Amino acid sequence: VQLVESGGGSVQAGGSLTLSCAASGGTFRTYGMGWFRQAPGKEREFAASINWLGTNTNYADSVKGRFTISRDNAKNTMYLQMNSLKPEDTAVYLCAARLYGGASHASTDFQSWGQGTQVTVSS
Repeated sequence: VQLVESGGGSVQAGGSLTLSCAASGGTFRTYGMGWFRQAPGKEREFAASINWLGTNTNYADSVKGRFTISRDNAKNTMYLQMNSLKPEDTAVYLCAARLYGGASHASTDFQSWGQGTQVTVSS
């Protein structure tokens, strides 16, 4: 499956953004999906994930209560609604897919990755 992220940009602290991840070339509803992020000079870290049906989600503690992951299997698209953004949320956000997978937090569980979209939060 091929993944393309969109929706990144620059926002002030406290603002909101919604990221999208469009999938093609595979049967989207059979994939567990996830969002990861990587800040300059730091390792890639888990942000949120969702199972193939959208009934189970998993969040990193750092984003819990502020970010919401969702998916629309009819549109082959996953979303990440980000509210109350903080400067420490600044990173490249990547979406990932795992065939027949659930809502995992481990990057090694995911087989397909997008190129990422930049999110910059200023104070």
